[in-house]
Amino acid sequence: MTTEHTPQRQTLPDGRPVPLPTGAERPMLESWLDFHRATLELKCRGLDDGQARAASARPSELTLLGLVQHLAEVERTWFQRVLGGLDLPPVFDEESGYALDPVRGLDEAMTAWQHEIARGRELCAGRSLESTGRIVDGPMAGTEVSVRWVLIHLIEEYARHNGHADILRERIDGVTGA
Repeated sequence: MTTEHTPQRQTLPDGRPVPLPTGAERPMLESWLDFHRATLELKCRGLDDGQARAASARPSELTLLGLVQHLAEVERTWFQRVLGGLDLPPVFDEESGYALDPVRGLDEAMTAWQHEIARGRELCAGRSLESTGRIVDGPMAGTEVSVRWVLIHLIEEYARHNGHADILRERIDGVTGA
C-alpha cells in the first residue's frame, strides 16, 4: 500500500513560500497565489504610513497602500461575491479601493486584506476546480467562471500588481528584488 506524500513547503530566505514545482493542479495554483500574496506583503514590510502613501511617478497616483486596498477588494469580489454568491459592499468606502482615506493607514489596510484572504479560503475550501460562480458586474457581468479560472485570474492580477509594487518600493527606499 502506498501513501501519497505531500511535499514539505520550502521558503525563500525572505520568508515567502516557494510555489510547488510538482503535484496536483489545485495545490500548485494555490501555492502560486500564496507566493504572490506573500510578495505583496514583502513589498510593504517595514514601511510607515507615509511611505506606503508615496506615489510612483507623475502622473500616476498609484501607491502601495492603494494596491493593498485594491487587492482586498479583488479578494472579496472574486471569492465572496463571484464564487460565494454573496451580496457584499466594497471592503472600503471607495469602489476601486485605490483611493486613499486620510485616516486609514497601512496596518488597517493589511488587516482588512488578510481578512479577505482568510474568508475567501473558507468559502473555497472543499469546492472543486470545476465549481462555478457568476461575475457580478463590469463588462463580463453574468459570465459563469470556475474556481480554476478565478485562481488563474488572481495569480495574473497579483503578478501584474507586484510588478507595480516592486517599482513603488524601489522608488521609496531603493529596495529591489522579487
